[in-house]
Amino acid sequence: MLNLPAEITTFLAQFAPVFSPSVWYHAQVLMIGAVLTPGQRTVSTILSVMGLRQSRHFQNYHRVLNRARWSSRAISRQLLQVLLAVFLPSGPILLGLDDTVERRRGKKITARGIYRDPVRSSHSHFVKVSGLRWLSVMLLVPIPWVSWVWALPFLTVLAPSERYHQRCRRSHKKLTDWARQVLVQVRRWVPQRELIVVADSSFAVLTLLDALRHLARPVTMMTRLRLDAALYEPAPERLPNQTGRPRLKGNRLPTVQQVLRDTTTSWTSVTIANWYREPQRVVEVVSATAVWYHTGMPPVPIRWVLIRDPQNKFRPQALLSTEVTLTPTQIVTWFVQRWQVEVTFHEVRTHLGVETQRQWADLAITRTTPTLLGLFSVVTLLAHSLSAHQTVTPRQAAWYHKSTPTFADALALVRSHLWRHTHFSLSHKDYDLVQIPRPLFECLTDTLCYAA
Repeated sequence: MLNLPAEITTFLAQFAPVFSPSVWYHAQVLMIGAVLTPGQRTVSTILSVMGLRQSRHFQNYHRVLNRARWSSRAISRQLLQVLLAVFLPSGPILLGLDDTVERRRGKKITARGIYRDPVRSSHSHFVKVSGLRWLSVMLLVPIPWVSWVWALPFLTVLAPSERYHQRCRRSHKKLTDWARQVLVQVRRWVPQRELIVVADSSFAVLTLLDALRHLARPVTMMTRLRLDAALYEPAPERLPNQTGRPRLKGNRLPTVQQVLRDTTTSWTSVTIANWYREPQRVVEVVSATAVWYHTGMPPVPIRWVLIRDPQNKFRPQALLSTEVTLTPTQIVTWFVQRWQVEVTFHEVRTHLGVETQRQWADLAITRTTPTLLGLFSVVTLLAHSLSAHQTVTPRQAAWYHKSTPTFADALALVRSHLWRHTHFSLSHKDYDLVQIPRPLFECLTDTLCYAA
């Protein structure tokens, strides 16, 4: 039996109905071991940290990922409900949507493809990488003990390559199709809450924006807008007994690029809080409503916002929102929080071992990476519950001053709580000594010796 703290046992019990009793025990071992394990997050390293190197039934832990019957979508829904109950019980829900590439090689990994590496590429340098492309939906919420917004993943899906679909003789599903599907799924999970999604320019697609706008409960989408996008006035109302097709658009409007170059454009100064790790930033904006239309595509009414820096520290950029009643300040304030999605991808690669697992079975692949991304949210929730009894202090050094805690500090707090709960006791003769059971001492020694 696992010997876990009461608060962690209570938290994990919320996910127990998704698993059968036998699978649930092995799933708990894998999850706790993934939190405690440094470096690679393979099943073998997890079993070593958990002191199960000599377990004769080690294959049961592998079967949790590659064979056992449980629904990752049900876990995603439960995780979202827990996150909302803890961090955002009311008000609009701000979601971050983005894709990332997991660098993987191997002939047995059938869903891999060749993609642009967003980490190593730049505007002047293009780098290709072989791997798996994942689309992740994250909840953007302020963490009380951090005083900053974190992106907490709760739903991640695999977007296979076009070559994979050709090999399987299936029609290829584009990244925007996967985005529409996952956002419709989230809309069904929280039908009564207002959803606002922020994404990069990859999702500035008319078909996606139009599909989200025509849901029974529309989803507001914010993304970047091309500076040369064709903008029009709304279509005029039809006259009585007028024949012919209804007009989709009105007269042509100047593009955002023309507005930027126009010397007579009236700019307004606004102060944006939490601007990319800055407390605040004063920027100049100009905004208007229009209809974005392209031949053969559905027209979408939008509010566009053009941003420029008076000090010329960054290039002008244009944003769009499918909710035209929002103010420019709201659009810019919510959109800049999208940067936290990239921070989360970096943290899970650095601290949770994404790209270090060695699963090659299709079912195990589709489960492992989403689980590790969801573990980021689980650790944050556990650290939040522990912060009620102790302060989450950032780790500092003489050469590195850190004012606010990061995910590394949250992970260290949860690890420390788990290790300390394993029967540490003080010596009655000398309080400078701590009695540690031999199995625990050997496990800690072995973990440190083989840490990457």
